[in-house]
Amino acid sequence: MSVYDIPFQTMDGQTTSLAPYRDGPILVVNVASRCGLAPQYETLERLQRTYGDRGLTVIAFPSNQFHQELRDNAAVLEFCSLTYGVTFPVMDRVRVNGRDTHPLYVALKQTPDSQGKAGRVTWNFEKFLVLPGGETHRFRPRTLPDAPEIITLIEQSLHTTT
Repeated sequence: MSVYDIPFQTMDGQTTSLAPYRDGPILVVNVASRCGLAPQYETLERLQRTYGDRGLTVIAFPSNQFHQELRDNAAVLEFCSLTYGVTFPVMDRVRVNGRDTHPLYVALKQTPDSQGKAGRVTWNFEKFLVLPGGETHRFRPRTLPDAPEIITLIEQSLHTTT
């Protein structure tokens, strides 16, 4: 099964996958509203608005594994909308580590970061950029969503989708 075929839930309980977005780059991010890195939402939204019409999709997966997410999906959506004007998809909560890790994150975590290290998600706002064709790149939480290495990969993959 490819990373595109792994099912997950939307916040309203529908089953979906990355497949509808496979023609463009997909930036998958585990998020948490109370995290000190939450201002990255603003940059993620800016990326979505800048590149969305050319194929980029940012997809957020709330996770409370680091005990920094709000109590329920409605609160998360309200926070994302009112605080950062988020328009990109925010999915249902997932576990990114441990025994009950969501299958999507089981697959994504096999991708090594720039230091060659795969495995556990270290914190909120870890980013996985899935390029058309399934090649995946991993960026740790403190790498900003608009870091040159991310933007370069996004822009290179957009040229093949336009």
